[in-house]
Amino acid sequence: MKLKKVMAVLLSSVMLLSAAACTTGAEQTSSGAAAGATGEQSTGKAIGLSVSTLNNPFFVTLSDGAKAEAKKLGVQVTVADAGNDTAKQTNDIEDLISKNIGVLIVNPVDSDAVSNAVKDAKSKGIKVISVDRVVNGVDVDCKIASDNVSGAKMATEYLMSKVGKNAKIAQLEGTTGASATIDRGKGFHQAADGKAQIVASQTAKFDRATALNVSENILQAHGDVQGIFAQNDEMALGAVEAVAAAKKNVVIVGFDATTDGQSAVKSGKMAATVQQKPDLMGATAIDNAQKLLKGEKVAANVPVSVTLITHKG
Repeated sequence: MKLKKVMAVLLSSVMLLSAAACTTGAEQTSSGAAAGATGEQSTGKAIGLSVSTLNNPFFVTLSDGAKAEAKKLGVQVTVADAGNDTAKQTNDIEDLISKNIGVLIVNPVDSDAVSNAVKDAKSKGIKVISVDRVVNGVDVDCKIASDNVSGAKMATEYLMSKVGKNAKIAQLEGTTGASATIDRGKGFHQAADGKAQIVASQTAKFDRATALNVSENILQAHGDVQGIFAQNDEMALGAVEAVAAAKKNVVIVGFDATTDGQSAVKSGKMAATVQQKPDLMGATAIDNAQKLLKGEKVAANVPVSVTLITHKG
């Protein structure tokens, strides 16, 4: 009799433990499903920002402007850094798509290479905003950018006013294929062709260290170069280092008006830079993204003005 009671107690305990284990597993599954159902990303109300690189102060400021505006408006934004790698940017965008974002803000590494990933986003009903650089071959919902052509033309005209007509000048180009590279190159040539001797026009990938090496090569090949237009301040600052090391007197003009760029203009190491407003670009992109999430219409093109900052000495 006692043995039967013991067996009954043991059987009852096993059944209770089994029930408890089943209940715990069910709660975990239910909790996971609830988290997926209530999270911003599963409702298509989140925003994804794919930025070309955060190894450049300009795009750090753009990203910070976007995040600050998103916090102010109470919307969720996920930032992905492509590291100037077109393949990584494609993967980043596919990852953002998998998170059910409602709007994709993209700052392309390469305006052509990013097109397929953007088309995939659009095919899934995701709204797309391009910022600073365009996406070639795709009709995005909104383009936010400075007028890179007129900005570069303005910068080059100022450079030529300092070095004189028919002077020997060079250009440091940005990442090959980027719309900013193409547009700033157009502005440079509009101002310089037929009015200056362009001894070199080479890519330095918008990177300071690369620009230092490229500028050293240009100075060795063309020791009498009088001016350099760099398509961004990072490259202009690389050129400043090369010119200083070679002990040359070369007029250097940049683009972007980063903190370091403006300091170099103020000290006279650079003659001028074109001021964009990357923080305003980022904030404007978020503002328009929120409107799209609400089903509101936005302008197809949103221009951000540029101005020339020159050395006052």
